[in-house]
Amino acid sequence: MKTIFYFILMFFPFLLSAQTGNKNFIDLNYIEVTGQAEMEVIPDEIYLNIFLNEKDSKGKENLEELEKEMIKKLEKIGIDVSKDLSISDFASNFKNYWLRDNKIFTSKQYQLITHDGATTGKVFKELESIGISNISIEKVDHSKIEDFKKEVKIKAMVAAKYKAGSLAEAIDQEVGKAIYIQELNNNVYPRMMEKVSNIVIRGVSTLSNESAPPDIEFEKINLEYSILARFELK
Repeated sequence: MKTIFYFILMFFPFLLSAQTGNKNFIDLNYIEVTGQAEMEVIPDEIYLNIFLNEKDSKGKENLEELEKEMIKKLEKIGIDVSKDLSISDFASNFKNYWLRDNKIFTSKQYQLITHDGATTGKVFKELESIGISNISIEKVDHSKIEDFKKEVKIKAMVAAKYKAGSLAEAIDQEVGKAIYIQELNNNVYPRMMEKVSNIVIRGVSTLSNESAPPDIEFEKINLEYSILARFELK
């Protein structure tokens, strides 16, 4: 009985199609095309990792004092620390380091989000002036990246329909409704480019207190989407 019931379920869609007179898209005349679209977006979210270590102050300041100085410097350049500064994984990044003379130096890691290259350069400059130089750029992103992705996908679909219509027109036919749509080769390239000659992004900075903030320039985030579509051919 179970075998018969399973057989009916498997073939029910075909039976229903035969009863209603609908055709499977394989039986239709159709045209298959690929639509492509691209967009470049200037990143407005630059994620920085800032590593504080009491050892960097050579015993002159404890971690709390170093943190207060850092916050003052960030606020000085217009950063909203309550919104854009956070501790990265407090449990694993608030650590004690034992030295041979039994002194304990603590460390702490933060994540800071800046919104343009100029501000990012000021962060390096200001924090280096108080001995904080272990800063790295983790990634770049955009606050509305999902909206941009949707926009590019729509453009790719429109391109596919336009291409199908042009090809159909060449043989005195026209396209009908889409009968199949598939996303292909969807890529996001959040590339980064540091046009800085006098700063080491990872590790110790070589900036001097008298030098101007580094001009850090980021490449645009490149969105590429391809859509495979089949349209009924009339």
